[in-house]
Amino acid sequence: MTHTARIALVGDRSPHVRSHTRIPGLLDALRERDGLDLDAYWIPTEDATDATALAAFDAIWMLPGSPYRSESGALTAIRTAREHRIPLLGTCAGFQHVLLEYARNVCGRSTAAHAENSPDAPVEDAVVVPLACSLVGHEGTIELVAGSLAEQLIGAERSIERYHCNFGASPRYVKLLRDRGLQFTGADSEGEVRIAELPGHPFFLATLFQPELAGDGSRPHPLIRGLAAAAVTHAAATA
Repeated sequence: MTHTARIALVGDRSPHVRSHTRIPGLLDALRERDGLDLDAYWIPTEDATDATALAAFDAIWMLPGSPYRSESGALTAIRTAREHRIPLLGTCAGFQHVLLEYARNVCGRSTAAHAENSPDAPVEDAVVVPLACSLVGHEGTIELVAGSLAEQLIGAERSIERYHCNFGASPRYVKLLRDRGLQFTGADSEGEVRIAELPGHPFFLATLFQPELAGDGSRPHPLIRGLAAAAVTHAAATA
């Protein structure tokens, strides 16, 4: 018996965000090429503050498109996935907000901030900061940690990925996040963190790059396929 997996696409949908326009085609490919039974729902961030409703999904995908209209909604979605062991993929802004949620709710840094959302926050509170060089429209090599979930899904220890962002992890916070259990399993050629995972969770992975932009959009990136497969597994386990 197959079970339909319900995926929450959390983000403020816009025809001007290229990754958003690609997602319907990627979902169709997952259904047709991979035979995964998926039912996806777009949820604006201001509607994502209901943790009870989010907990009914089989996966949560935190989409690009910052600044989000509701930081609170984005953080609620991520916390719900983390605490309820719901598969989560965060891409670009999703990665940034995964770090912010973890800093606040696991590391106990209640004043932790995202510099794009709170430009006047003290520098010592900024978990997410402007990149020294914008990555809008760029691509680069990611070195993956052997044995990590990302490396297992991609099937190689390095990958070339595409970006569209101006903000990334603050180096001053990376050690704190790592010490409290978040693993950084992918870095660029300069050693800057680009992938985060939460060990012990069924599927909790976030990337600063946008796997939605891989190729021509007809074949989902391995990390996206991984989320979809995890969602189907979750649906079967909770049926």
